[in-house]
Amino acid sequence: MEIAVIGGGLAGVEAARQVTRLGGNAVLYEMRPVVTTPAHRSGLLGELVCSNSLKSTDLTNAHGLLKEEMRILGSIVIETAEQTAIPGGKALVVDRERFALGLTDSIESDPRVRIVRREATAIPEGTVIIASGPLTSDRLANAIIQLTHAGNLFFYDAISPIVDAESVDRDKSFYASRWSRDGTGDYLNCPLSREEYDTFYDALIAAEQIELKDFEGAAYFEGCLPVEVLAERGKKTLAFGPMKPVGLVDPRDGRRPYAVVQLRKETASGNMLNLVGFQTRMKYPEQERVFRMIPALRNAVFLRYGSIHRNTYVNAPLCLNGKLQLKSDERIFLAGQISGVEGYMESALMGLMAGISACLTARGGDFVPPPPTTCSGALIRYLTTETRNFQPMNINFGLLEGYSKKTKEASVERCLEDIRGWKRQMGLEKNTPSC
Repeated sequence: MEIAVIGGGLAGVEAARQVTRLGGNAVLYEMRPVVTTPAHRSGLLGELVCSNSLKSTDLTNAHGLLKEEMRILGSIVIETAEQTAIPGGKALVVDRERFALGLTDSIESDPRVRIVRREATAIPEGTVIIASGPLTSDRLANAIIQLTHAGNLFFYDAISPIVDAESVDRDKSFYASRWSRDGTGDYLNCPLSREEYDTFYDALIAAEQIELKDFEGAAYFEGCLPVEVLAERGKKTLAFGPMKPVGLVDPRDGRRPYAVVQLRKETASGNMLNLVGFQTRMKYPEQERVFRMIPALRNAVFLRYGSIHRNTYVNAPLCLNGKLQLKSDERIFLAGQISGVEGYMESALMGLMAGISACLTARGGDFVPPPPTTCSGALIRYLTTETRNFQPMNINFGLLEGYSKKTKEASVERCLEDIRGWKRQMGLEKNTPSC
């Protein structure tokens, strides 16, 4: 049996790989490069359109614990990320291009995966995993709306600008990671005095922004707010948010700056730098004018401007069961951000889970979600628990059953023990007969 996977992002790639690991065959539909999106720049599978940081690797952090679960379950995304990692402090940061190339090469060389480069405008027959992502095309989105009978929700997501590293003034910036004591670090920091911050803030507030013509009102995801939306909440919001100087000392004067903009490497060579936390909907000329008010960026060359785009997702508690199947049509599984999670790793995890669930179900087996003491099980429980105002969710310890700050280490150990036990329960220790 062949399982159709719609979408070649992180969730789709992960779903296809899990299907083939379990002995099945997958046909992977990806519309790029035939049909483009407002955010993608290539036809590579698994292209990252926002940050190139996959967040913490620390097991005492929920994001790090989630990655460890995925590693235990044989995640192709984690494997490729670790192979293409570049320095990023305690975060797993990848070389954007090498990461996407690695995923693409791995899937293209899988004899059990057939890649179809065209837009899926309707739902295929048979078992289907929809992992079309936050930029689902209008025609496919309409087909999903008809299936769910619950309508689609949406929110707006924004990405940060990227500048040429050589154009940053090194006399007005310094390398450091927060709390580092050796004068080195993975981030290039651009400090601002109180007066420079005030000037920057006033310009940011007054800057022209792109109008959101497609929809009335903007429902932003709280974890990825445009910098100007944050600024509108108060003059000191940025200084206590993405521009907070906590843990940083300017080696030029030995003092903590009033505010700081951190630049992070986009590639291993370090020739491209991302403005961390500076997602924006400013018009392109305004981005140059405003961001060049940051002293170290007075002569910055912008390699990519920040932008804003629509993210599409379903009201998961109304639409999905614990197997990630549509309640209205159980041959269809949802994965990735369209299922109602937020974040790269959370999306990839849902692809991993949907791939396992679809394959086991197609074979006549029974998929049972992991225990809610695990990150995987906690996210699935969140997606399938009715709530009045559903919104996409990142992983956090508050979702894990039985978690307590006082017993964090015990909770982490239990999580990993439970995910290994679930892996054995589902028969995932080795490849199984064809789906």
